[in-house]
Amino acid sequence: MSSTFGSVLRLTIFGQSHAPAVGMVLDGFPAGFAPDFDELNAFLSRRAPGQSPYATARVEADEPEFLSGFSGGRTCGAPIAAILRNTDVRGKDYVNLEDVPRPSHADWTAYAKYGESADRSGGGHFSGRLTAPLCIAGGLCLQWLSAQGVRIGAHIQRVGAVCDASFDPTDPTFPAIAPLTVLDGAAGAKMAAEIEKAKADGDSVGGSIECAVTGLPAGLGEPMFDGMENRLAQILFGIPAVKGVEFGSGFACANLRGSEHNDAFYYDENGAVRTHTNHAGGVLGGITTGMPLVFRVAIKPTPSIAKEQESIRFSGGSAALTVQGRHDPCIVPRAVPCVEAAAAVAVLDALLEGKKWS
Repeated sequence: MSSTFGSVLRLTIFGQSHAPAVGMVLDGFPAGFAPDFDELNAFLSRRAPGQSPYATARVEADEPEFLSGFSGGRTCGAPIAAILRNTDVRGKDYVNLEDVPRPSHADWTAYAKYGESADRSGGGHFSGRLTAPLCIAGGLCLQWLSAQGVRIGAHIQRVGAVCDASFDPTDPTFPAIAPLTVLDGAAGAKMAAEIEKAKADGDSVGGSIECAVTGLPAGLGEPMFDGMENRLAQILFGIPAVKGVEFGSGFACANLRGSEHNDAFYYDENGAVRTHTNHAGGVLGGITTGMPLVFRVAIKPTPSIAKEQESIRFSGGSAALTVQGRHDPCIVPRAVPCVEAAAAVAVLDALLEGKKWS
């Protein structure tokens, strides 16, 4: 199923942007865990719309309703099912899109695959709204992993041409939330100005997010088609607007020699194998090395912009399109928790499959 991810831990996401609700089913989550629901709601609020001037004005409470999976406040082994009700829906904003696909959206490809049956209101099942239930699942996984000493944190690496400070994944203090998740406050202010400028121009701007996973054991993952990079890439590309994923030095390795890119091994004071550098991003041959797992994702500019764009009509002929409604001038800030959530689901699935924990 295209909307299901995982091997031992199986995540299914359902719903549409303007349906009564969106939701998820998480099957295989360890029993006996008591999550902090206040912490989960705080995590979900980082992704929720209407929380900052850099996000869409759509307002959703995004407080999950759990339908199954808990008994006495603890997971009971049954599939965890939860929904988020869609309450601030404005279908009228999409009336002019019934015959005109938005450039860089899935409107055209959904029509090519499903024909007139496709739900294009708010993007339907292709909407970024579907990252909300992803964050429910990921928020639970983040808490379970943290209790086992595995931590995941991300920051905005870039917005447009503005870059954040370098990320040190070995630092136990991951970035604070403020309203842009950055390491350098001055860079955050410049990013905010970049977003405001795009918004004022009726346009949008893209960027990138860097994420690290610490505390993972060496030996996690499989060779060839089921490596940690493969697993992470699969779920990360499920986040709308993700257009690229790279691990460690990524594409920059093409400019290096082997003597520059190789990570030299050594034993630390506890006798554990470590490397002096981490160009590999914590993965070799699809298997974790014991070093921090580091990756980055590229996020495209929001396709829904106020500038007039050229398009077509499904009924035939060309059309000039101005997108109405409420849209983020930059998706990157709200995508940070989505990246953390996706990473948490993939990592916990790999740990359970590898029987590192049960």
